[in-house]
Amino acid sequence: MRRVIVFLSVIFLGAICAQAQVNPKTIGVRLGGGSAGNGGELSYQHGLSDVNRLEIGAGLNVGDNVNALSVAAAYHWVQNIEGGFNWYIGPGAAFSMFQTSNADDYIGLSVGGQIGLEYDFTSSDVPLLISIDTRPMWGFLNDAKGFGWGAALGIRYIW
Repeated sequence: MRRVIVFLSVIFLGAICAQAQVNPKTIGVRLGGGSAGNGGELSYQHGLSDVNRLEIGAGLNVGDNVNALSVAAAYHWVQNIEGGFNWYIGPGAAFSMFQTSNADDYIGLSVGGQIGLEYDFTSSDVPLLISIDTRPMWGFLNDAKGFGWGAALGIRYIW
């Protein structure tokens, strides 16, 4: 319970402090790894206001004993640090389909969040956004129960 209260407090404080300029739309990739293996994700971000956006991604992770195909979404509060350098935080969820090496297929549903740092190159007339983030999630279906995480490097085109 304490973790939930701390997590919600951090999200609330992030929303209060948010003052960044969010790009209207970005599309790109997130490459990284975590508890479900290594892989990549096609990522789309849609600006909802000057300080909020929605990120949606479809990814594939490959591990030693399990492969995962997933769809994830996160709501971000974006806070400017300086110039094009921002940090963001927000709640999220993911739906995953897993295939194990012994042919036991199962689905997973996870909730958690995303926190990261990004640099927006539009001030240099380059329509590029580079980020590094982590997505801690808590799964609660089938063999995907428990804590999982992933960290990734994101490269997105801004339009």
